[in-house]
Amino acid sequence: MTLRPVRIGTVQLENNLVMAPLAGMTNLPFRLLAREAGCGLVCTEMVSTEALVRNNEKTRRLFASDPKEKPLSVQVFGSSPEVVARAAAIVEESGADIVDINMGCPVPKIVKASAGAALLRNPPLVEAILTATVKAVSVPVTVKTRAGWDDRSINGPEIARIAEGCGVQAIAIHARTRSQQFSGEADWSLITAFREAVSIPVFGNGDVKSPEDARRMLEQTGCDGVMIGRGAVGSPWIFRQIAHYMQSGEIPPPPSTAEKLSLVNRHIELLETYLEEREAVFHMRKHLPHYTRGLPGAAVFRDRINQIERLAEVKSEVAAFFSNACESSGAPSSLSPSIR
Repeated sequence: MTLRPVRIGTVQLENNLVMAPLAGMTNLPFRLLAREAGCGLVCTEMVSTEALVRNNEKTRRLFASDPKEKPLSVQVFGSSPEVVARAAAIVEESGADIVDINMGCPVPKIVKASAGAALLRNPPLVEAILTATVKAVSVPVTVKTRAGWDDRSINGPEIARIAEGCGVQAIAIHARTRSQQFSGEADWSLITAFREAVSIPVFGNGDVKSPEDARRMLEQTGCDGVMIGRGAVGSPWIFRQIAHYMQSGEIPPPPSTAEKLSLVNRHIELLETYLEEREAVFHMRKHLPHYTRGLPGAAVFRDRINQIERLAEVKSEVAAFFSNACESSGAPSSLSPSIR
């Protein structure tokens, strides 16, 4: 089995690995990292349709883009067919290649607004939103959803059939219910149920943390592609590792400490290029605990980083930490070739 191209409507993906939208994480710098690591499609964090139609500047910055990351999917959430459709048109005009509708977010404030996973309990509203959105744009519309509201209402396949009937071009299924949030194990058999319910591409999502997981998901469920979320945070190289494993059958070795430093420095470089300093530092603070997990002195390092407000200081602390980590592991302190 190897990675293969996938077509979503008019958009051709070079492979069937997708970076999932993650709130507060999948900004432009991180999406570029994922693309550089071999991901076939990246998606923004979810954007409020209400804020979009009100022309909220902060919201528009969430889908600031660069040609190097294309094709780009912009995910939106909302509960009004008219507003979601208007927002989708704004997203298309801004350069999105795909508009993705969030129907799976379990966060209480989103659900209380009748958006995200709350839509699983209202199939007529789902149909109204998707019909209006597909009519409003010329780019493909996709959906990301969950298996159902809880174990007693696994209606995700029904939602998938409605979506296909409305003209949606692909669907991603996080194989958990809303009531599970992110706990327990994803039930991959539910992905198979989605695959059997529709003829459009189905992307499986949930508990893919290694190349072996990605291959097992494809083989066990018959899904068309794999969407990776938390498994790529702190290890965006997972996309390249999956490609290597699928081609050769060999499990690639984990990146060395020096290679991790090279990737972290690349992430800092991208943050510095695209964001203001304060925001760049804020985002690096969120990612560094994931990059340094399991390395000696990581807890103390995280405490130090959280007190820093200048990017130059972040760079200095990162260099010192990884130099010490290399020495502790007996690895050379000089950088090996980048894993990008």
